[in-house]
Amino acid sequence: MLYKLVGIFKSFSRGERLIFIAASAVFLVSGVILSIAAFYQSTTSTPIEGGSYIEGIVGQPIAINPLIVGDNDADRDLIALLFAGLLDLAETYKSEDSQKVWVINLKPNLKWSDGHPLTSSDVIFTIGIVQDPDTRSPQFATWQGVVAERISELEVRLILKNPYAFFLENLRNLRIAPQHIFDNLPPQNYHLSEFNLRPVSSGPYQFIRFEKQPNGFITKYFLTANKNSVVGAPFIKDLEIKFFTNRAEAISSLNRREIDGIGGLDPSDLASVKVYNRVIETARPRYYGIFFNQGLSQPLKEKAVRAALAQATDRELLIQNALVGRGLPVAGPIPPNIDGYDSSVFAEEIFSVEAASTTLNNAGWKPDEDGVRSKIIQRVKARLEFDLIVPDVKFLVDTADALKETWKKIGISLNPVALKPGEVVSAAIRPRNYQMVLFGNTLNNNPDTFSFWHSSQRFDPGLNLSLFNNKIADGLLESVRQNLNPATRQADLTKLQQLINEERPAIFLYSPNYLYVTSKNLGGFAAESVVVPSDRFYKVHEWFLKTARVFK
Repeated sequence: MLYKLVGIFKSFSRGERLIFIAASAVFLVSGVILSIAAFYQSTTSTPIEGGSYIEGIVGQPIAINPLIVGDNDADRDLIALLFAGLLDLAETYKSEDSQKVWVINLKPNLKWSDGHPLTSSDVIFTIGIVQDPDTRSPQFATWQGVVAERISELEVRLILKNPYAFFLENLRNLRIAPQHIFDNLPPQNYHLSEFNLRPVSSGPYQFIRFEKQPNGFITKYFLTANKNSVVGAPFIKDLEIKFFTNRAEAISSLNRREIDGIGGLDPSDLASVKVYNRVIETARPRYYGIFFNQGLSQPLKEKAVRAALAQATDRELLIQNALVGRGLPVAGPIPPNIDGYDSSVFAEEIFSVEAASTTLNNAGWKPDEDGVRSKIIQRVKARLEFDLIVPDVKFLVDTADALKETWKKIGISLNPVALKPGEVVSAAIRPRNYQMVLFGNTLNNNPDTFSFWHSSQRFDPGLNLSLFNNKIADGLLESVRQNLNPATRQADLTKLQQLINEERPAIFLYSPNYLYVTSKNLGGFAAESVVVPSDRFYKVHEWFLKTARVFK
């Protein structure tokens, strides 16, 4: 047969041979393309195990222990990778209609990374330690009044003093610690335990080892897939954490391709990223605002002054200039990306220098020779001059400088005072020693703003930075927490937003997006909202670097 085909081919003229060859080539290429298309139509891409990933973190681990974790982001990041939350451990959970009693049923056969059984006793132990004031847990206030009872090895009953509409978030955020490791230690000695740096875990990863310099600076943490993970085996088996003293060092390492990902970047940092990576941008339930301490400024006691400041604040311009467009404008105590926000409350909010000037004129504030407005209050000349405490963070300083220029147009002199973030808290916020402070409030993915606006939170350690004291608002804030009816709770939230908008105890500015830079081949990133930076590791076990085609 082949001999006959060769004979036929030889009988062709030169032109006929070229046509035959071309037709054969087209046929073969078409066949290959159709075969590939058929393969892709009958298969699907699926993640497979493989590869290793290096995460860059600015800071140092101190206590990788959910019992005593504070505000150290390095600790929180590692805890998110190593420790499972209570709802991760739960096979089922339910509550009665009043939501004052919750029953948690744990999955069977749970184990810690050292093989020790994980049971309801670990849950009871963790809650008890969190509630102990000697531990100084940041979740102390959240769990006060909650009685935890052991029903069986796999069942826990939680009894609340009062119903809390957002208690499910508390369950989700509680990461369970191993009782068999810490049970024999007094809480005040937890910081001395070697297990703070060599943790026994229940999450997707487990500790292998760490490296440190002679001066004690920990440079690397090595983690591997936890064979006893309660959330399932991660696709990325080996995870390395590399630590840096500042973001500039971390970005330089990223540019040298020494790390694969880094989070928590400011928008201005992206200009320093030279390698062609992927920027993942997610919303945050956090807003920044300027909070007024009316007790330290006579002019700020006037509602007209506070209203004029709000009218002369161009949120869109601030977002473009300070956040490079990566954020949302915020007009009230609940950001637009949180359930409960009512846009109708702020429908008439506009930026207008002219309207702000008119507001001040009508209130009797007239420009002096230098352009700064003043008037006589109780026989004393008062001028619209204010000091603004601002954390020494570039986008916040840029925001303060922009406001200074805009407010100057309406006869207000603003003096930004940049302090290190820690100094802002210790020297200004805790003693409430400021006329104005530019600061951020972070919500827990729900509209509970009790900590920021209830009168009981006016002084340290409360976070009511405007020292807002309004009995109607107090009642609404309390009702929002305990109201289990979504419709009537929304009515309360609308009233609360209206009241705060009318009183102008603060100027709300914007909500910056969370920025995470990672390699182009990372898949499975699932964090849609980042409350704290460690939330980027939400479902980290589903991250993957490699895929394979499998038949449907």
